Amino acid sequence: IYADPAKRLELYFRPKDPYCHPVCANRFPTSTMLLRVRRRTKKKQQLDTEEQIQPEVQFEMEILGIVTTVYKFQGMSDFQYLAMHSGPDGKQTSMYDKVLMLKPEKEEFFNRDLPLYIPPPIFSRLDTPIDYFYRPDIQHREGYNNPQVSGENLIGLSRARRPHNAIFVNFDDEEIPTKPLDAAVQNWKKVCTNPVDKKVEEELRKLFEVRPVWSRNAVKANISVHPDKLKLLLPYLAYYMLTGPWRSLWVRFGYDPRKHPEAKIYQVLDFRIRCGMKYGYAATDMPVKAKRSTYNYSLPITVKKQGSHTVSVHGLKQGLGTAGTSGAKKSPSSRYKLKESIYIFREGALPPYRQMFYQLCDLNVESLQKIIHRNDGTESECTERDGWCLAKTSDDLRDSMSLMIKQIIRSTRPALFSNTTSSEDGKEQLAYESGEDEDDEEEEEEDFKPSDGSENEMETEILDYV
Repeated sequence: IYADPAKRLELYFRPKDPYCHPVCANRFPTSTMLLRVRRRTKKKQQLDTEEQIQPEVQFEMEILGIVTTVYKFQGMSDFQYLAMHSGPDGKQTSMYDKVLMLKPEKEEFFNRDLPLYIPPPIFSRLDTPIDYFYRPDIQHREGYNNPQVSGENLIGLSRARRPHNAIFVNFDDEEIPTKPLDAAVQNWKKVCTNPVDKKVEEELRKLFEVRPVWSRNAVKANISVHPDKLKLLLPYLAYYMLTGPWRSLWVRFGYDPRKHPEAKIYQVLDFRIRCGMKYGYAATDMPVKAKRSTYNYSLPITVKKQGSHTVSVHGLKQGLGTAGTSGAKKSPSSRYKLKESIYIFREGALPPYRQMFYQLCDLNVESLQKIIHRNDGTESECTERDGWCLAKTSDDLRDSMSLMIKQIIRSTRPALFSNTTSSEDGKEQLAYESGEDEDDEEEEEEDFKPSDGSENEMETEILDYV
């Protein structure tokens, strides 16, 4: 606990009781001394007088060190939940010997008739009393309308979601937009107040001229722009595809990738690093760690959470050229840029996350490009699953990329593959993985979900514009 400043110190009144609810102490910095005090009592010889002589007491003090951290139990002990059963006569009966298995038991132990005992799934998250001050009704500006509350959401929103006026297009939609919404134009003109913002707008226009379809990560890797300003700039120059082979991508206004076979190189590939014992390594052996895990989750014990990066109004108004930046910080031209690995796949390099959304043109491996261009010049139909590519192209790409990653892990951690025989066996295993066993992959493969606010999560990007 001491090694992690975000943890609280737990005290169990009954350490051997698994149903004991602990009290928690908060961590505080201090500057106090640890003393060792000895009390020495020296008895004097008593004379033959009636007077009682007091013993001589001496104290010896020694400073052992300085204390820099203390834990204080400031909360209430809350309540304790015991494994007890109340009988009809009010008599309490202990159930610990009936519900706790302390040694291997026979079948009779599990077939006994016992009273129903269901412990609470979670205790109170708060252990300090607080005063709740009811706030008056919020006074909105003139013309404000409360958000509509449907039957599925009776609680409603605390405030109306800030719209960014993006245009969403499904694969089945017949028409595609040719210009942005008027509100999107007004929003961008409102924040485009300095030459830096106008320069960013021109750079993004040039990117869409060179390549009509971009992912947000790819844009952020080529242009240094404040994330909050990018939310307003993208709906000004492009529309967002919700479904189909170009889902989660931004498409230039007036360009319909469903009518251009050459647009297949811009299709998206949802790639997840395969993990499991059948692939030769477990989740704990992965060099690419998950961004969030249930093993690191704690309920009331965590007292501090990572603060979100707040955005100052001054920084938004000044754009990239904010004053007062030190020389140690990044230059304005690259302050918000992401690394190329966030959207480009290269042979010999591991992806930064376990789940990645690549565009086919960003798979910089010759063997992968051969798979993509197998039907060049013979594209006949654009389907929702495979786009302009041949059927199962995505599956073939994932198999090849998984084999490349397996070879990287093999080279960095050869002990994991000590039982495997040769590369030919690896190819046979790959063929087995890409065959009938592919249907079971979703069930056995661990589901790696990026954390909230991840740069690589489609749902997060959609919510920004809803």
